[in-house]
Amino acid sequence: MRLVFLGPPGAGKGTIAAKAKLVYSIPHISTGDLFRANIKNGTELGRRVQAILAAGDLVPDEVTIDMVRERLKEEDALKGFILDGFPRTIAQADALGAMTDLDRVVNFVLDKEDIVKRLSGRRVCKSTGRTYHILYNPPKVEGIDDETGEALIQRDDDKEEAIRNRLEVYEASTAPLIAYYRDKGLLVDIDASKSPDEVLSSMVEALV
Repeated sequence: MRLVFLGPPGAGKGTIAAKAKLVYSIPHISTGDLFRANIKNGTELGRRVQAILAAGDLVPDEVTIDMVRERLKEEDALKGFILDGFPRTIAQADALGAMTDLDRVVNFVLDKEDIVKRLSGRRVCKSTGRTYHILYNPPKVEGIDDETGEALIQRDDDKEEAIRNRLEVYEASTAPLIAYYRDKGLLVDIDASKSPDEVLSSMVEALV
């Protein structure tokens, strides 16, 4: 199963991908993870990305495309994959189409106010990165990490104004991709408002 996941921040793409990769026995390939792995392993692409990021620039399409192309050649991706965070542009989608055929593009749909509620409730333990949610996964003691006893923080990009800005950017950049894949008959819309297990179940049913 060769899948692309689309969806706004907070729609739960990563959570569903972690479950779906077990269902289909295929890797979850996130561009963020790819960048980090290449930088950590000191690959030629990793060094290019590190230099670009150090200069405060955006990683150009061609570098991201090269990184994904190399990853899809690896043994575990030969029978399928879940791509998360790629493609982000029509140019990237065209490049992906030249690399491989896709079975489906899953578009996780979630109301804007639900997204704000989900993301603005997130709290993080600074030293360990452990994540909580004030509604869905609260710590045992309000505002305190269960294990270290540290005060939890709200990241700047989880504040409401930042979330709304991120959603505007997402909608502007991804709307053309949604239309692109819908025109190709590949797009499947999945309601992402339910529990992760229910969303996964809906997706698996839709992909049969």
